[in-house]
Amino acid sequence: MKTNESVMWHMDDDFWAMHAFWWIFWFIFFIIIFFVGVWYIRNKHTTKETPLDILKRRYAAGEIDTEEYHLRKRELEKGN
Repeated sequence: MKTNESVMWHMDDDFWAMHAFWWIFWFIFFIIIFFVGVWYIRNKHTTKETPLDILKRRYAAGEIDTEEYHLRKRELEKGN
């Protein structure tokens, strides 16, 4: 039969093992929550540009001239 002292020591080891487990669990949990939050904030502000938006941006930047802009705009509007 086990003595009270050996039972107490055994319970103490289990207590610290579970205590360490929960510290590790919550640490990993909050790290995951942090990275999910960062990912959400970064991706929340990105919007999908439509082809017409891209065309307007390229025209405003001077990458294409007026004739090409109107030609491509008509093609895009014909597709809709």
